[in-house]
Amino acid sequence: MNDQNALRILRLPGAEVSAAHGLTALLRAYHLRTEEEKGRAVTRQEDLPERYLSEIRSPATAFAGDLVLLALDDETAVGCAILTAPDGDGRSEIKRLWVGPAFRGGGVASGLLREALAAAEGNSARAVRLSVWNWRAGAIALYVRHGFAAVESWEDRRELVCMERRPGSAS
Repeated sequence: MNDQNALRILRLPGAEVSAAHGLTALLRAYHLRTEEEKGRAVTRQEDLPERYLSEIRSPATAFAGDLVLLALDDETAVGCAILTAPDGDGRSEIKRLWVGPAFRGGGVASGLLREALAAAEGNSARAVRLSVWNWRAGAIALYVRHGFAAVESWEDRRELVCMERRPGSAS
């Protein structure tokens, strides 16, 4: 990123996301990297699990009821996050927070998180939750800085750390 001031975050209803927005490439990179970190080096998109392929093939369908946040450097998508609508218990979830490696360390992830938290507050979510792989220490530290705390897991995958942030937590 050449200039911090060039960064902007675009909010899109998930159903309105198109290939032109750049989300597909970010999701592909996210899922390929995650599979690599799990020890399943997958080099081709087609070899990803179907649940991830469906997001890449049709993000508008996969995230139809969600809010898609795209960090743009000029007109190039360099990061993303998905915020789900509050569930029956009033919780929203942040998913797929990803920043391209060339754009890390410049506040892009923090900007996406702040935008997601503001949107959740605007939707009257009583809490925002997320899950993160336990080996992603930098991401966990980022979430803690933004007021998230580890909670009892709602996931059956042992390597996932479940975290939650309630309104009014430090940001």
